[in-house]
Amino acid sequence: MSSLLKMGCVILLPLVISGCVAASETFEPDLGFSVVSADSGRRLGKETVWVQDRAQAAAINQRVSGLLRTKYVGADTAVQVALLSNKALQADYAEVGLSVAELWQEGLPVNPRLSLSYSGIGVGRTIEGVIAANIIRMMTRERRLDVAEVRVLQSQLRAVDATLALAARTREAWIEAVAAWETVAYLNRAKVAADAAAELASELGRTGAMPKVEQAREQAFYAELTGTTAEARLAAQLAKEKLYRVMGVWGKNLDFEVPNSLPGLPGKLKSFNAIEAEALRNRVDLQVARLELEALARSYGLTKATRYVSDLELAAGLEVEKEVEEREDGSEETKNVVSGIIEVGLEIPIFDSGQARLRKAEFQHLKAANQLAAKAVDVRSQARAAYKAYRGRSEIARHYRSSVVPLRTTIEKEALLTYNGMITSTFDLLADTRAKLDAILLSLNAKREFHLADAALTAAVYGGGGDAPEADDGAELASASGDD
Repeated sequence: MSSLLKMGCVILLPLVISGCVAASETFEPDLGFSVVSADSGRRLGKETVWVQDRAQAAAINQRVSGLLRTKYVGADTAVQVALLSNKALQADYAEVGLSVAELWQEGLPVNPRLSLSYSGIGVGRTIEGVIAANIIRMMTRERRLDVAEVRVLQSQLRAVDATLALAARTREAWIEAVAAWETVAYLNRAKVAADAAAELASELGRTGAMPKVEQAREQAFYAELTGTTAEARLAAQLAKEKLYRVMGVWGKNLDFEVPNSLPGLPGKLKSFNAIEAEALRNRVDLQVARLELEALARSYGLTKATRYVSDLELAAGLEVEKEVEEREDGSEETKNVVSGIIEVGLEIPIFDSGQARLRKAEFQHLKAANQLAAKAVDVRSQARAAYKAYRGRSEIARHYRSSVVPLRTTIEKEALLTYNGMITSTFDLLADTRAKLDAILLSLNAKREFHLADAALTAAVYGGGGDAPEADDGAELASASGDD
């Protein structure tokens, strides 16, 4: 009886080790999203939802339809709809669940392996049963859990960064769409005036009061302006289609409109006394890089711990062997002989001592450290460049609004007065009208660039943006007159 008890203990030894290493934690894949939602809400002031079933999807679709029921959709509404409806963002959120599931997996005990064998030689019969458990995986569980926890934090921050990036793209797409329709609205007004002038020129031509060349100039200006308006309308339609795409809406949700003009320039600009420090403190992608360095550091400890012993197994089991003994009277007696088995197997580091793996881990950590330092330099530069672009675009937009457009308007009015007094020719009047049109289009473009720079500054400080803004070398400016 005592021998059977001992054999039972031997068999259960790997199971006891596996079961006592860790309790069976239960993680649900959506537990990590609350962190993402809270962090995104704090930065954006918007709600984020990870849709995981049909009921949630139906509720979100109903809410999106309610947000888009208004006639004109503002930038904040467009961003909120995108955060609820964009499917690419939902795919990014799924990465959080995957990382939490991986953490759950690392926390579970290792499944032992059971092997049974039967053999018979002559009259003898042998049955073997072995249960094996991976000891190294049990010993390194805590470190592997540490690495998995860091990976969860990384996935959460990446999800936050994806949320911020989508919000920035949506705001930029909204600005582009509104600016495009504002240009169309102005060109339509200019086209009405040009149409009236062309019609007047035709009437004067019939009476002989205006030469044909002057009539042709008026009609050519109207024709060119018609083409420019058609191009602007197409650009506005494409810009709105891009907004649809970024927001992730389709079907009946495409019926909304955007305003026909961007907000005016603010009376007071944003002020950052320490723009670099603000960016270093808030940039999500920089926090992800810091966590990558931490994960590699913890992984480096794991590599060092398993440097010499990379695979160790503990196996225990029973061997039952039938033996046949001959009695004194010549008869045979069969007995079951039970013996215990304990095996320990490990890889012998004769050729590979683990030094190469150790150095590889060190170089990976060094690489991540330098990447983090480079990222910090980029973040500083991007923040400075974004703030310079923000203030510079503001000055340019104010200059066009306060100086260039008023002067061109005055010139056109004076030219019209002299034209009515038969002092200025039609050609001069058309030139002044075109110059005023170009000035207004440049002013609208400058206002659009300011609002884009404002959105880029927010992304540069808090995350979700692209590269730093650069000067537009040889950029083509909007012009109704074309190349002369």
